Order: sequence, then structure tokens, then C-alpha cells
Amino acid sequence: MTNEASKITPGEGNSGGRLFAADIDWWTVGIYVLMVFFGWVNIYAAVYNEEQASIFDLSQRYGMQTLWIGVSFCLAISILLIDGKYWHMLAYPFYMLMLAVMLFVLFFGKEINGAKAWLVIGSAQIQPAEFMKFVTALALARYMSAYNFNLHSAKALYYIGLIIGLPVLLILAQNDTGSAMVFAAFFIMLYREGFGSALYVVVLMLAFLFIISFLLEPLPILFIVLLLCLVVQGFVNRNWRDAVRYLALVLLLAVGVFVVTTCFGVSLGFNYAMLIGVALSIPWLVRYGVRHRLANLWQFVLLFAGAVIFTEVVDYAFNNILQVHQQKRILDLLGIENDPHGWSYNVIQSKIAIGSGGFFGKGFLGGTQTRFSFVPEQSTDFIFCTVGEEWGFVGSLAVVALFFFLILRLMRMGERQKEPFGRIYCYSVAAIFFVHFAINIGMTIGLFPVVGIPLPFFSYGGSSLLAFTMLLFVAIRLDASQYDENARKLL
Repeated sequence: MTNEASKITPGEGNSGGRLFAADIDWWTVGIYVLMVFFGWVNIYAAVYNEEQASIFDLSQRYGMQTLWIGVSFCLAISILLIDGKYWHMLAYPFYMLMLAVMLFVLFFGKEINGAKAWLVIGSAQIQPAEFMKFVTALALARYMSAYNFNLHSAKALYYIGLIIGLPVLLILAQNDTGSAMVFAAFFIMLYREGFGSALYVVVLMLAFLFIISFLLEPLPILFIVLLLCLVVQGFVNRNWRDAVRYLALVLLLAVGVFVVTTCFGVSLGFNYAMLIGVALSIPWLVRYGVRHRLANLWQFVLLFAGAVIFTEVVDYAFNNILQVHQQKRILDLLGIENDPHGWSYNVIQSKIAIGSGGFFGKGFLGGTQTRFSFVPEQSTDFIFCTVGEEWGFVGSLAVVALFFFLILRLMRMGERQKEPFGRIYCYSVAAIFFVHFAINIGMTIGLFPVVGIPLPFFSYGGSSLLAFTMLLFVAIRLDASQYDENARKLL
């Protein structure tokens, strides 16, 4: 052993994959323990039963959650004792295994609340989709950390899409839309890794079109699509003046068509006149692109055509694919329909519960909306209502702060990783937690449609608690493994 190796302190790690306590990010572990404890307190309050108040009563949800917390703590310790390099080795096997489990569930799983997404093992019910997020993060980290990986190549995009897309398709086939939505979190990680911002502009554009497709008629939507494409084109090519000129040309042609048809006694309407104006402007658009050598002009033409097709697909999917309760929740969110005693009931009661908490809340076991079951799924998807009612604005702000600091810690872990595998994985975990947190709290306060997404470490459920524990503690172990690697280099 060299003199340099003998200078290694406990905080700098050691060889052989052993882990010293000083290597662990104890701040993150502390946040985890605090969130799990506070989550259990709110589950206890949400389903409190005076006749069966024991925290170890397995017939009650708080009793089962106590059991799952014990299992999760054991799992967390086990993960910390495993050398971080093994997660790189096991990424693909775990991913393939979970795909097989998801296929099995699709055919032989148990249907609960309309989703065939559960495995029943004895008295336990396991939701494999929760663990699918974990193994997908591992698989992406391994693939994207390969030596010859190039994010901007067609091959890389194909395999990334395959790794993310296969679980999403299986989850959608199980009719678990909420869990499938969480996989959008990986696009946040891709942005950190250098994925072009153009895709995210298109995604925002599609989200906007999705909303207005419910609010406007087809022709106004067409003109909005045209305007959006001009804005994107001006942003990319930095020729705003020509974009404005083209829009003026379309308006001029539309006015001309409208005046001419009116003179001949044809009641065409200005919307259709605009449509003809767009068609007449196409030759000028092609000439402009050729003259200025805009090689990407065809991309904006395709963007325009794709956006128009997208609005039609949204209309078809809404009327023929989405179930009635999903349609109603979207319409309720957009304010198109309002049914206080039907589809709007959950969100209305949720808002009442959170709002009634005031600044300091009603106190532990003092909630009436949650205690008397006015809020559906109050210990699972709507657990934040219990937080808002019993702990008020202060307690709600504390929960938001805990998630904020947890996500920041994960991002910091990612930034100090020396290998791409750890960085990609940590950012994937941070993004998953962010999406869960944003959607769950958003739906409880009416900013997002109601979907079955748990609040990490707070919502009742063994599958989600175990999966989130695995996600977090593998990141903590990878972070600690850096010190092991430093020590090996000195030995």
C-alpha cells in the first residue's frame, strides 16, 4: 500500500465496495425518514378508527403502512450495503424481468378501480408499474453511459424511445394512464443531457393545441396553428420580419377572397376566406424557401401539417378511446362542464378540505372533511388533503419544501457524479419525483385532471413506498460509491 493510500480517511471511502457512514448523504436520508414519518401520520389521521387505534393493527391501512415502512427501511439498508457497480451490471436484466412481469400482469393480473395492473401474492397486492419506473431509469442510465453513445444520432433516439416506450405501452394496455404519464419525466433528464430544445417547444405547442381543441372550432384552430408555426420558424431562423410579412400576405389574400366572393353574392365567411388565403400563399412560401435556401422550411411545413393532424387525433381519441370518467375530468378541468355531485365532486371536496385548514390547520385528528370520508381516496391519491386540512398552510408549505430540497439534493448528486451512469440515473430519479409531486398536488387543487398518481412517501401503498425507496437509495449509494472509486485509485 502506498503512502497516499494510507492517508484515506473514513469519509473518503475504501476499497472492496465497503461503505463508511461518512460516505452517505445523511441530509437526503434525513429528508426521506421525515417524509415517511409525516406520511404515516397523515395516513393514520385519514383513516383513523377509535376502536382499532393500534398502529400495528394490520386490518387498518396505517397498520399495513407500518409494516411496509419497516420493510422499506430494511430494503434501504440492504441497498446501501451493495456495491454501486452492481446496479450498472443488473440494469438490463432487471429491465427485461420487469417487462416480463408487466406482460404477465396484463393477462393474469387483478383489476382494481378499472386498471388491470395488480399482482396478488397472498394477502399482498403489488403494482409492478411502480417498479417499472425504477428499472427504466437504470436501463436508460446504462444505455446512455456507453462509451460510443451519441444522443443526437438516430440509433440512440430509437433505442431511447424503445426503452421508454415499451413500458408505457404495457401500462396503457393495463388501463393505468396515470402511471404511464410519469414516464414523461425522462424527457427532463434528456434535456439535462443535451437533447435539443426544439422538441420541447413542439411538446408545449402540442399541449396548447390539446387544450384549445376543446375550446374552439376547427378553423380558428387552423389559424392558431399557422401562427404558432410562424413563431417557431421566426425563432429558429431569426427572421421575424419575413414571418410577419407572410402573415400579412395571408391576411391580404383572405380579405381579397372575402371581398370578391361577397361581390358575387357568395356567403363564404371570413374563416373559409382565410383558409383559401393560406392555400394561395403556398407558392410564395415555396419560392421564399428556395430563394433564401431555408433547408429546414420543409420541417415547418411538416410541423404545420402534423399540428393539424394532431388536433383531429385528439378529437378522435377523446370521443373513442378515453373512458367517460376521463372525458369528464378533462372537461371539468377546462371549465367546459361542471357537475358538483358527479365528476367534479372529488376536486371540490379536496379544495374544501385544503382550504378549511387555514394557516395553521385544525390539528392532528381534527380534520372533518377527511375524517368523515368526504374526500374519496383520502389516504392514497388525495393524501395531500389531509395535510392541508390538519396542518394548514404551514404544513402544506413544509411538504412542498421537503420535496423541493429532496429534488435539489438529487440534482446535486447527479452533478457531482464522475460517471455518466450515476448522473443520468440521479437526474431521472429527480424528474420522477418532480412529476409525481407536481401532478398529485396539482390534481388535489384543481390544476390537473384527477389521475391515479401517489404522492411519494405520503400516499398509502406498499408498492409505491418500496419503489420510491429503491429509486432514492440507489441514487444515494451511487453517490457514496464515488468515494469507493477514489480510494481504489489510490490503492
